[in-house]
Order: sequence, then structure tokens, then C-alpha cells
Amino acid sequence: MASSDETKLPAGAFEGLVGRVGASVRGDHDGRGLRIGLACGLFNGGISWRLLEGALDALLAAGVDQADISVAWVPGAFELPMVAQGFARSGAVDAVACLGAVIRGETGHYDFVAGECARGIQRVQLDTGIPVVFGVLTTDTVDQALTRSEPGEANKGREAALTAIEMVRLLRSPRFGH
Repeated sequence: MASSDETKLPAGAFEGLVGRVGASVRGDHDGRGLRIGLACGLFNGGISWRLLEGALDALLAAGVDQADISVAWVPGAFELPMVAQGFARSGAVDAVACLGAVIRGETGHYDFVAGECARGIQRVQLDTGIPVVFGVLTTDTVDQALTRSEPGEANKGREAALTAIEMVRLLRSPRFGH
């Protein structure tokens, strides 16, 4: 199921928490001073490229210096967690966004690759404490992947990059000990 207006937070939701909780914390999209790693899959590389373009546009617009953006290419989505782990353990990045596409085919390959990719990415961020964002499209068709990687606000690479920034800012907030 896709996101819709019915699933969005209501206007004023965060303001409505004031006086009801001790703190409500969220990150912002200020990328200044952050170092971001982008791990990209070569399989379905045309989709990955479109996601990368969206991510780069978002990072630069958020104030991330281009010298602080690193891109690594791996054979496919299955290999993304390994490179994400390398980025996270290197100390050279504050967050990683994994970009790629797993498109359902005629075999069970999709289920194994998509699931293990997601599981591996989750494990890396929990094991390292570095935000690692799942910007991997898992679609039934090429058309769905093309739609989710179009230039603009709906580009899932853009969304992954902004999520990476937001998570770093959230985890660096005083409520998390920083």
C-alpha cells in the first residue's frame, strides 16, 4: 500500500504534543557539516542512477558539501549492506543511504534479495549506531521503479538522503545524549 493523504500526520500534530509529553524530538534537514555515504547497486543501474541523482540534489540543497559525499557502487542490492558496513565503520561518514532496485521477476530471486538486503541494512545500522537508510526500491514492475525514481519531490533517492540527514540530527539531539 502506498502512502496517501489519509496516512499523513494531521496538521499541528507536533504542536499538539506540547503539554502532553516531556519532549517530542525529531531531526531536521540541515546537512551542513555532515558526511554522507551513498551505496548504489549496479544491477538495475539505470534506476539506481536516477535515485542517486535525486539523492545528490537533496544533499546539496540541504547544505552538504560535495566533498563530503562519497559514492560506492556494488554489483547489486544483495551487496549493499557490506558496503554500508564499510562506510559506517570507517568513521568517514555520519550516515549512509543505500540506493538500488529489486524488481520482481519470474523466479523467487526477488524475495530472497529484497528481504536479505533490508535485513542486512537494518543490522548494519543497529550494530554500528550509524544511520543506514533503505533507499532500495522493491517493486513488481519496471514502470513502478521508474515512477519512484522520477526527478522531483517523489524521488525515493531524494527521500533516502533527507532521511539520512534527519536521522543524524535526531540522534545528535540532547535527548539522545549529544
